[in-house]
Amino acid sequence: MIKFENVGLRYGVGPEVLSDINFALEPGSFHFLTGPSGAGKTSLMNLIYLGRRPTRGLVTMFGQNINDLDRRKLAPIRQRIGVVFQDFRLMNHLSAFDNVALPLRILGRPEKEIENNVNELLEWVGLGDKMNVLPPTMSGGEQQRIAIARAVIARPRLLLADEPTGNLDDEIGFRLMNLFDQLNRMGTTIVIATHSQAIMDKLGHPRMILDAGHLHIESGQDKNWIQKKIEGVF
Repeated sequence: MIKFENVGLRYGVGPEVLSDINFALEPGSFHFLTGPSGAGKTSLMNLIYLGRRPTRGLVTMFGQNINDLDRRKLAPIRQRIGVVFQDFRLMNHLSAFDNVALPLRILGRPEKEIENNVNELLEWVGLGDKMNVLPPTMSGGEQQRIAIARAVIARPRLLLADEPTGNLDDEIGFRLMNLFDQLNRMGTTIVIATHSQAIMDKLGHPRMILDAGHLHIESGQDKNWIQKKIEGVF
């Protein structure tokens, strides 16, 4: 689904913030992206969700070389990607309901389908009583859950999340990680940037580790976390 070959990124004439990045993500895979602050995680996420093009190297997504595509041809590729930004990027003039409904409306889904899906997802993330509330009047954790719901509502083929549990308590955080896992089991490829050692240890997915702009991948722990969940560990 995604392949980076000898990718480098620099801003302006400065030094490279990412150097010789090489990896391939198979459809339906689940990876954590981690590393110290300043290692380049946000820059790599920008490249993956096509917010920026690499300075050098080759990026292939959904079988297409994105280096050669103009902005018009990038649009349908972006529609396959759900993104949870660290700063949320909600539409402050829209209610929680309308923020979450936005991707489905862009796709032209019937309004009754939108209503059912959005209501169900907002209830699931614990915001069923905030459907008509505007984001500026909500807490940071509530806004984060709205951003996550908006990113997953259309069941994207690729989901990217930048610190999605950073403002949430452990219970809500693991509940949302369960949501990500359910999406993954339905075929969505997932990359989550996180500093949370607890989440990475408990879920055991492979880790993409950035350090000073260089990437290596660790396999993660051999845990069947779904079975552990059934057994009551989570």
